[in-house]
Amino acid sequence: MAHILVVEDDQDIADLIVHYLHNAGYTTDRLASGAGVMRQLQQTAADLVILDLMLPGLSGMAVCRAMREDAATAHVPIIMLTARGDEADRLAGFAQGADDYVTKPFSAKELVARVGARLRRAGTGANGEAGVLRYGDIVVDADRHRVTVEGKDVRLTAKEFLLLQYLVRHRGRVLSRDLLLTDVWGYQYTGGTRTVDVHIRRLREKLPSLNDSIETVKQFGYRLA
Repeated sequence: MAHILVVEDDQDIADLIVHYLHNAGYTTDRLASGAGVMRQLQQTAADLVILDLMLPGLSGMAVCRAMREDAATAHVPIIMLTARGDEADRLAGFAQGADDYVTKPFSAKELVARVGARLRRAGTGANGEAGVLRYGDIVVDADRHRVTVEGKDVRLTAKEFLLLQYLVRHRGRVLSRDLLLTDVWGYQYTGGTRTVDVHIRRLREKLPSLNDSIETVKQFGYRLA
């Protein structure tokens, strides 16, 4: 069962989110400030964090940045929840590492749907079982956020890991750059398709066995053979 950390200082909103998450089959922890988030994640790992932007003490932006800078939490999806919905705020949230952005007031059902979508992209469902993927001598362990080649660890960034996982799960399919951006970076990402090419190049560099396996489909995208 996937576990969600809800960080929201408005008790009524937090109660509503937790209620809908429990109905959807998730377990939860909740905090009313940003100061204790990293400590909480050290004590109890979370599969996803719903993070309010305007928090007392440590802001949601600062928490997001701290999570992305810590190897233990860099891979955890973050859905940022805020009343500030202008483009500059959204872009700032994505720049700090947020995976999705929900503006208040919001539909609790839509929020839960976004949680499910994010967990699927990260390889974790409501049952919390992400499993282990294998491709040749490459092993992708989503539960431990670990990639090994012949038993040796390969260090990947959070997005490199998610991209590799997505390619392996959809091996044999031609995947457009737009599809990869939507399913790996999120439909609100505005950085352009060039970032896909950059991350593919990094995967080839870090995992040489993929050099011939990742095929470039001219003017479209990629396919893992």
